[in-house]
Amino acid sequence: MANQRTPVVLIHGLWLHSSSWHPWMELLHAEGFDPLAPGWPGEPDDVADARSHPQAVAGTGIEDVTEHYASLVKALPTEPVLIGHSFGGLIAQKLLGLGLGRAAVAIDPAPVKGVRPLPFSQLRSAFPVLRNPANRSRAVSLTAAQFRYAFGNAIPQSESDALFEAYAVPAPGRPLFEAAFANFSRRSPAAIDTGNTGRGPLLLMSGQRDHTVPDVVTRAAYKLYGDSTATTDLKQLPDRGHSLVVDQGWRAVADCALGWLARQGITGLSATAGR
Repeated sequence: MANQRTPVVLIHGLWLHSSSWHPWMELLHAEGFDPLAPGWPGEPDDVADARSHPQAVAGTGIEDVTEHYASLVKALPTEPVLIGHSFGGLIAQKLLGLGLGRAAVAIDPAPVKGVRPLPFSQLRSAFPVLRNPANRSRAVSLTAAQFRYAFGNAIPQSESDALFEAYAVPAPGRPLFEAAFANFSRRSPAAIDTGNTGRGPLLLMSGQRDHTVPDVVTRAAYKLYGDSTATTDLKQLPDRGHSLVVDQGWRAVADCALGWLARQGITGLSATAGR
């Protein structure tokens, strides 16, 4: 099938609704791709509904999310590009390691098993969840001030508040507990096959002012891929925080991802008929 659009699956992280990907979807479609931004399992269709029904995502864990997106990927006519932010970046890496995806871009990805650094800002960003063990089975909301610290520290207060109003939703606490204790679990759901040599190319992107996933955490994840001969690249973005995929600078991040994909020979229109 000539000139088939290359699918792109966009995977969001905690506290952002899937609708936060809409600007990316418009850009990707204009570039010839076929973008999809499905929510996490159980996620309501819009922000207002998600805020009104936090129990819809309570208890959802990393494996639940991985299986949800794996089923979606397997149903596509051809292998997609995976683009994930925060915990979505962890999920994108898991799927790529399983051979589900043509390539992956993990932006400020949540730490995978094996990552050792644990900066104070990361602990502070996760504290609204980790402070209470009962939050493992709950959905937890951030206040505007907590969102400002975790997401919007590198942008003006007014922009952080606007993003909070537009996209912030309750998020399940379980993934944070699973990631926090990954290095103490033999079968952690945050484990990734970093040694897979047959996977597609991977780009890790890091905002160097990120409080939630500090640059040192992404660099540590990058080093875990050192034994794989598959393409693994790291792009560090100065003066960018965790909001980098949704704030006014999102286009520069998207253009960086698209440029990298092009260098891997991946463009919007593909002549590939199937898997």
